[in-house]
Amino acid sequence: MHADAPHSQHPSVRLAAAMARIPLARSMQVAIHSYDGHELTLDAPLAPNVNDKGCAFGGSLVSLLTLAGWGLVLLRLEAAGHDCDIYVQDSSTRYLEPLWGDLRAQARVAGDDEAWAAFVASLANRGRGRVRVACRVATPSGSDACTLEARFVAIARTRTDTR
Repeated sequence: MHADAPHSQHPSVRLAAAMARIPLARSMQVAIHSYDGHELTLDAPLAPNVNDKGCAFGGSLVSLLTLAGWGLVLLRLEAAGHDCDIYVQDSSTRYLEPLWGDLRAQARVAGDDEAWAAFVASLANRGRGRVRVACRVATPSGSDACTLEARFVAIARTRTDTR
């Protein structure tokens, strides 16, 4: 998020505005399904994310999962009063079964509330922190089609940052 973003808006409006600045998110037609303060769910239709076999393209799956993880960290940090640049540091993806319908990615902080608290404390003390996020896209039956475990880095912006 840019520092000039109006924080009086609902978090999903701010996240939608941030994602609108990402060409891939626009091309994939990513939309926010829900956010409850702990879990972010993003949707994308199959049509612009289909592969040559008619199921979800692996690149679209991993992109949606990464966007969900990034968005979750962004929203939770904003709620805690932090203005940060957020980057994915590393990730591991598992493709478990084909997805023949629309994509829905869910992201949650991996671990417990202590993991998030340690991340926020590191950010406050050092101006940077790392947190692990667990993401999944489920099949219509509820089994995992694709999972992503990622570590995101947040770096506090200074007042002179113009990004």
